[in-house]
Amino acid sequence: MANSLTHVGLVWALLSLFSAALSSTSFFMPYWLFGYLMGKPVSFSTFRRCTYPAQVDGRSLVTVEECGRYASFYAIPSLSWQICTLVISIGCMLLLLVSLAAVLGCCIGNLISRMAARILGATQFVGGLLISSGCALYPLGWNSPEIQQACGNTSHQFQLGSCKLGWAYYSTGAGAAAAMLICTWLSCFAGKNVKPSPY
Repeated sequence: MANSLTHVGLVWALLSLFSAALSSTSFFMPYWLFGYLMGKPVSFSTFRRCTYPAQVDGRSLVTVEECGRYASFYAIPSLSWQICTLVISIGCMLLLLVSLAAVLGCCIGNLISRMAARILGATQFVGGLLISSGCALYPLGWNSPEIQQACGNTSHQFQLGSCKLGWAYYSTGAGAAAAMLICTWLSCFAGKNVKPSPY
């Protein structure tokens, strides 16, 4: 089967796919932050939540033990989380597009030249940087009322109170770090030199 990648490029393609899948999947999971609400475990991400209070018959308050996303973009509890959602979404899309191109380069000859691989690597760096920036902005939203209810009213920006960071937060950041540091470096050696056409 024809391919346009070197042996290093094949490693780059697989690692690109892995880092993009790790960041994107973890970003979608609502397990970035764990706390308790009315004695029941609750978890949050930038745009999703598990276990939330709801009114029944317009009077009594019950705890719904389901996971779901906020009703609209503006229902996300803080401006910083809205920015995080947008920035990380763009970063994940960039990583997924680059990984798709890299995987196609494994199957199609003359698709990715050395220069194209370097441009894709620079795009990966930008995607990883956007995701990392979103992860860094995430603690700015810990002072919202929803988070304070779950964290014992002691949480503030960069102070979690009684809550704990979850595995999905770390996995999103790990995928972004792999894309920025390892994949970007490997992309410099991924593409083959394109031979000039005789025509």
